[in-house]
Amino acid sequence: MSDGAGRQGIALSEKQRIAWLRLIRSDNVGPVTFRDLINHFGTAETALEMLPELSRRGGAARAIRIASRADAERELELAHRHGAIFVGIGEPDYPALLRKTDGAPPLLAMKGNLRIANDVAVGIVGSRNASIVGAKFAGMLARDLGAAGYAVVSGLARGIDTAAHRASLATGTIAAMAGGLDQPYPPENVALLGEITAGSGLAVSEMPFGWEPRARDFPRRNRLIAGMGLGLVVVEAASRSGSLITARNAADFGRLVFAVPGSPLDPRAHGTNDLLKDGAIVTTNASDVLEALAPLHGPTQCQSVSGADEPSVDDSELPLPPNDGDRARIVSALGPTPVEIDEIIRHTELPAATVYLVLLELDLAGRLHRHSGGLVALAPD
Repeated sequence: MSDGAGRQGIALSEKQRIAWLRLIRSDNVGPVTFRDLINHFGTAETALEMLPELSRRGGAARAIRIASRADAERELELAHRHGAIFVGIGEPDYPALLRKTDGAPPLLAMKGNLRIANDVAVGIVGSRNASIVGAKFAGMLARDLGAAGYAVVSGLARGIDTAAHRASLATGTIAAMAGGLDQPYPPENVALLGEITAGSGLAVSEMPFGWEPRARDFPRRNRLIAGMGLGLVVVEAASRSGSLITARNAADFGRLVFAVPGSPLDPRAHGTNDLLKDGAIVTTNASDVLEALAPLHGPTQCQSVSGADEPSVDDSELPLPPNDGDRARIVSALGPTPVEIDEIIRHTELPAATVYLVLLELDLAGRLHRHSGGLVALAPD
């Protein structure tokens, strides 16, 4: 099902793509920092030149590691050998709904049917240790949603994810991965990943090729699942599970959250039942999802994110570095408790551009923690 506004955007040149890849692979540069750097300096190349100075001004204890051009070219070549490409956030093949989320990855490695990236999608997640009934229901749901024209997004994990992917192979499924595209997890789903990318499906990852997934990488994968779908269905989930993190992400992104009720005696239903108490939509068949999502269809106004069409910037246009007094005021206003950036601006009575630039300096020096909702805090010494 087309979203009516897919494939909007401007293609990166190969020179820009290499610069973008170098920037996002450099130390202390995450999606939010990447965006702020592009907004401040106009191009990734200029931002790369500024990284050492920004890091030094932020009080870095050592020189910042900047990914080299050779590193970026090597990763692009590795992607090519694996039949994958890197797609920038402002390019036509970037998932349209994900583009609109806070902290969306500036570059995604993608392999498979790129067309599906701009189809309207629904996420389905749940327990790795799924019950027979739970896995069967997830498969039925995915099959029915696929037949209705939706792509199905999941995380390639055991249990519910596997059932959802298998049931939507023919209609289109998207696997969001926690490691590099060449490092699928769990190992028993290597064949399934091959079926997905060889058919009408797609695999996506923001992590480098060769990157073996660690525990802390899965929440980032969960954000991809939540961001790519118009809604998210949780089939089985314990009280403390990654599926509930994905549901929280989905709610934060303004997506509809659905939950399948389960027996109070089954620990795998505790999380889904709690979601229902918190307002998730009761889901006992695909019609519950289809009816709730139907009014949300229509053109999605996917704007190109700043930095996709990079303007030329000369040195005279670059922002002046903050003075030491302004920097000290901002640092003293920060503490271990996360605060909104607007609060810092009001408290210090400094221009927003100055505050954002100092936060960039601190971030690149490893002295700033970014939290969900755009909150920031000073990292402990």
